[in-house]
Amino acid sequence: MGIRRVASLAPSAFLASAASTLTLQDNILASSGPCPDSAVLSVGSIWSATHNIAHPTAPSSSKQLVWDTPSIIADKAALLADVIDNHSRARLLAVTAPHAGDWLHALPISSCGLRLDNEAIRVSVGLRLGLNLCEPHRCPCGQQVDSRGTHGLSCKLSSGRISRHHHINDLIWRSLSRAGIPSSKEPSGLIRSDGKRPDGLTLIPWQRGKSLTWDVTVADTLAASHLSTTSRVAGGAAENASVRKEAKYQDLAREFIFTPIALETLGPVSSQATTFLAELGKRITAVTGDPREGAFLFQRLSITIQRFNCFCFKGSFVSVDVDEKEPFRGTQIF
Repeated sequence: MGIRRVASLAPSAFLASAASTLTLQDNILASSGPCPDSAVLSVGSIWSATHNIAHPTAPSSSKQLVWDTPSIIADKAALLADVIDNHSRARLLAVTAPHAGDWLHALPISSCGLRLDNEAIRVSVGLRLGLNLCEPHRCPCGQQVDSRGTHGLSCKLSSGRISRHHHINDLIWRSLSRAGIPSSKEPSGLIRSDGKRPDGLTLIPWQRGKSLTWDVTVADTLAASHLSTTSRVAGGAAENASVRKEAKYQDLAREFIFTPIALETLGPVSSQATTFLAELGKRITAVTGDPREGAFLFQRLSITIQRFNCFCFKGSFVSVDVDEKEPFRGTQIF
C-alpha cells in the first residue's frame, strides 16, 4: 500500500531530528564540554553500513527525506528483485511512480467528490497490491477474464472508459475556471487531420501569447499491448500515448500550445501532463491563496481514475435484466 515499516522509517526520523537540534544541544551543554551522543553514533554507523554511503552534511542532514531516500530506493529494489513476471513488475513500477498514490492522501469528503465507496476501495487496493478481485469469467466482449479482473480496464466495450474521459476533461475545465482562465470544451473549428477535435481550448492566452488546447487520454498500465513498455519504465504507456497525441495534433501546435494530458489506470502521469497540472495548481493558488491547490488537483485526478477503474472492472461482468431471468425452479426462501 505504500505505508512505510517502522523499522525502515525510524532511523531516518531519529537522525534527522538529531541533526536539526544539534546546535541547540551544543549551546545547552556548552559548559559540560563535548558530549557525543552514543545513540546517534550507533544509528548513524548502522545507516552508513546499510546503504554504503557517507552521512549527509548540514544543512541537508536536518531533512528526513535526505536520510530516508536511500531506504526507499533499497526497499523498492528489493520488491522488484522478487518479481518474476512482467504483469507484476509493471504494477509495482506504476504504483510507486510520482502521483500514482495521491488517492491515498485525499480526505474522503463527499461534497468535494473525494470519497470512494467500499467497492471502489476494494478494487483500488486489489489493483495496487495485485490481488485476486473476482472469479474467472467471460467478458461480454468474449474475452476470458482472469481472477485479477484487470481485463475490464482496457476492454473496448466498457462504458466506464468513455465516462472516465468526460469526467477527467470536465475536471480540467473546472480547474481552469477556478484559476480565472475561461475555456471551452470540444471547441468547434479546431479539427485535426482525422476530423476529431481536441478536448478543450482556453479562450485567453496561456503562455507566450498563445491559447492552450488539450486532449485527455488514459492508457491501461496492464494491457497486453503496453506490458513490454510499462514493465521496464514507470509511466511508459502514458508517455507513449502523449507522443501519439502530439503527432495527431501537430498542425494545431503551430497556432496553439498543445498539451496532451496522458494518464494510466494505475496512476502514473506523463511528464507533460505533470508539468501542466503543476502550473495549473500554481495559478489556482494565485487566485485562492491556498498553497495546497496543486496537491488537491492531483488528488482529484487520482480519485477519478480509481473510481472509474471500479466501473470498468464491473463492466466485465454480464448484467442480466431482472425481467429476462428464467423462472426460479425450486423453493424460494424470503
